[in-house]
This record gives sequence, structure tokens and C-alpha cells, in this order.
Amino acid sequence: MAVGIEQFKPTRNKSRINSLDVIRGIALLGILLMNINGMGLPFSYSDPSVLGHTEGLNFWVWFTNELLFEGTMRGLFTLLFGAGIILLTKRLESDGAGITTADIYYRRMIWLLLFGLANVWILLWHGDILYPYAIFGLLLFPFRNLPVKNLFVIAALLISIGILWDISDYRDAKNLKQEAEIAMENKMAGVDLSEEEAETIDTWETMETKKTEEEIQQEIEKMNAGYFQVIQNKASLNQMMQTWMPYRYWVWDILSYMFIGMAFFKLKIFQAGRSTKFYLLMAGIGYLAGISINYYETHLIVSSNYDVVEMAKASQTYQLGRFAVTMGHVGLFMVFIMSGILAALQKALAAVGRMALSNYLIHSIITSILFYGFGFGLYGQLERYELYYVVFGIWIFQLVTSPIWLKYFLYGPFEWVWRSLTYGKKQPLLKTGNDSVN
Repeated sequence: MAVGIEQFKPTRNKSRINSLDVIRGIALLGILLMNINGMGLPFSYSDPSVLGHTEGLNFWVWFTNELLFEGTMRGLFTLLFGAGIILLTKRLESDGAGITTADIYYRRMIWLLLFGLANVWILLWHGDILYPYAIFGLLLFPFRNLPVKNLFVIAALLISIGILWDISDYRDAKNLKQEAEIAMENKMAGVDLSEEEAETIDTWETMETKKTEEEIQQEIEKMNAGYFQVIQNKASLNQMMQTWMPYRYWVWDILSYMFIGMAFFKLKIFQAGRSTKFYLLMAGIGYLAGISINYYETHLIVSSNYDVVEMAKASQTYQLGRFAVTMGHVGLFMVFIMSGILAALQKALAAVGRMALSNYLIHSIITSILFYGFGFGLYGQLERYELYYVVFGIWIFQLVTSPIWLKYFLYGPFEWVWRSLTYGKKQPLLKTGNDSVN
């Protein structure tokens, strides 16, 4: 006989794993280091030369991000999402949920997908990760009981496919440039070009030409419109990010790390179940390998004056460098957590992590108001380094308000909505005397 979903409840304070919350809080705040560039600058998330941000503080902000944070905080957050899948399903199954485990799990993912759609189309963050998390999360339930080795094999296969695709893209770009150069030489020599050769030149010129000042200004003006006009102006970008992007990039980037996160939870890596030496080695090897690879990539890009083909060449090793630095982050942050130092900060980070969905959506709300025309209209008005004043302000706000909120409430506001929808019943929100305070 099936057990009713209403008999089960979301995780309460006493059942939480503190290390998971702390590291999730770090990852959540860290994601904003990269997202802020897409939120506040036109056309220059990965190419600072578009806006002339190639010197001074602007350059060093970009350079530091490329070495340490590009893709790695997202990677860390994704690992934790995969770990959370095992945590949720094991808890339900140990409580006797049986087949109801699947019911709760898929409800959770479907509602997360809708949160992702809302984040893109209502809160206006085109770089949302909730939507792809939900899409790939829907695939993971049957894999939850696989042995650790199999989870790693699947992840390695997915990452390898992504690398091979990046290599193919570089070769295509390199060949296109060579073919276009030959065609242009023929044109200069007075040779009549075929239709294919003319198209090759046009395609290459479109690919290598950076956005003009006029195009940049037009984009800024589009984002300085009213709310509904901004929705309309971002529609094509939103569609691309939720159709082409998940299947060209996110499946190799996100799904692979979900499998690794599931394996890490089974290995008790996120639960501080390994020795300090293990985590120190993880940090040391990860940073040594990853920063070396990332430095090689940035050197290629900078020394070529941000040439489009060299940027494609650098992307061939992107997944390798990203993976290694992410592993370094895991090791370093686990040593930090296990040391017990800065206990007040760790407590605040844990609160941020427990409210990860709310805090992530609040990032979108705050930045939309700050940057778009229906708010303060700062889109494209700040230097790259100045965006980090906004980042640090949001960090302080969330580190202060999250513990205060959780002093009185069981969940963050969006977590409460998500859980109530998932379990088909309004969940308690206010704390009572029976609820532990963490």
C-alpha cells in the first residue's frame, strides 16, 4: 500500500549537515562573482576587451576570476546539488517512504524548473541555473543507487564529450579563419569568388568582429527601458539560454558534476568524513593543476590580444582547469570548516546556505532593480571592478540577514514555498519552542 506524501516532512534543523550548509553558502555567494558580469555589463562576460577592460583594476578582476572562479563556484554548487539528491532520497527511504520517494523527488524537480522559468522571465536573470538543474535533476533519480565507481565513470564520460566538442569548435574556428584568409587573398588577386567562398568571408568577419560602440550603446539603451520592455528585449537571449545552451554546454558542465556530487556524498567527502591530510592534498593538487591550466589559458588569450581563435583554443582545456580548481575549493573549504575557525562567519555562511534558493533569487531581484531602466539604470554604467562593490554589498546583506531570518523562521521564504508545493501541504514557517536553533 502506497504511503501518502502528506505523512512526510522537509528536513528540519536538527537533521541538517552543517558542513553542507557552510560550503553551500560559500558557493552561493561565490557564484555572484561571475554572474555580476552578465548582470551589469553588455557583451563582455568572458571578453573584457569588448569594453576596453584590459588594463588596471578591470584587468586584474577579470584575470583573478579566470584563474580561480570562472565555472568553479558553479561547479561547487552543482556538486552540492548532486549530494543533496542522495541526502533527500536516503532520508525518505529510511523513513519508509517507498515509492513515495519518487513522488516527492519529481515534484521537487518540477517545481524547481518553474522557479527557474520565473527567475529568467520574471526576475530577468538570463544566466539562471535552476532551470538546467531541474532538467538534469529529472534524469538522476534512477542513478541514485549506483556504486561510486559507476557515478565517476558516467561523469568522466560526460566531461570528455564536452572537451571533445570544445576541441571540435576550436578546429572549426581555426579552419574557418584559414579558409577565409585564402578566399580574401583570391579576392584581392581579382579572382571571382564562389558563393561558398563569399559566405566563408562573411561568416569569419562576423565571428572575429567585436561589438561596436554603437551596438554596445544600443544594448545599454535596451536594458534601460521599462520592465515589460526589458522582458521583450531579452526574449531571444532567454530562449537561447534555455534551449540551445543546456544541450551544448550544460549537459557536460552541470550533469557531470551532479554525478560527482552524488559520489562525493557517498564517500562522505562533504560530511567531513575524511582526514585533514586528505583535504589538504585535495586542495594542493587541485590548485596546482587547475591554476596552472587556467594561467595557460589566460596567457593565450591576453598574448593574442583576445583573438577569437585563441580564445577557442584556450577553451579546449577549460573543463580540465575548472575541475581541478573546483576540487581545490572543496579541499580548502572543508579544511576551513573542520578547523572551526571564524565560528561566527561559518554560522552566517551556514545560514546563507540553508537559504540558498531564496538568496539566489534575491541576487536576481536586487541586480534587476539596480541595473535595468525600471530601477536605477546602472546597466553598462559601472567599470568591471566597480561591480564588485555591488557584490560585496550583497554578501554583507545576506550574511547579516540570513541568520536573523532563521532565528525566527524554519526556512527561507522561497524554500518554504518550494517545500509546501513539493509536499502538497502548507508547511510551518515560524519557529516554536520545540524547534532547535542552529
